[in-house]
Amino acid sequence: MSLPAAEIKPAITRLKRAKGQLEAVIRALETEQDCQTSVMQLAAVAKAIDRAGYLIVASGMKQCFSEGGDEMDAKTLEKLFLSLS
Repeated sequence: MSLPAAEIKPAITRLKRAKGQLEAVIRALETEQDCQTSVMQLAAVAKAIDRAGYLIVASGMKQCFSEGGDEMDAKTLEKLFLSLS
């Protein structure tokens, strides 16, 4: 199953933002900047990646069930969703 780009555009945007945040964390660590700020930014990156994953799985579930997907597709999506927790 492939997902339409329009459906996952918010997830792609979120991942790009997380990429920028992660690059900022790496720069901060390399230049020995404030550790507390780096940890807070790293937590924000992790949360953004998690949310993007949920958006992608939710889009897949929506598509699967709207198209009358088979049981295997539903089980696969459930497994993917649970792997994010």
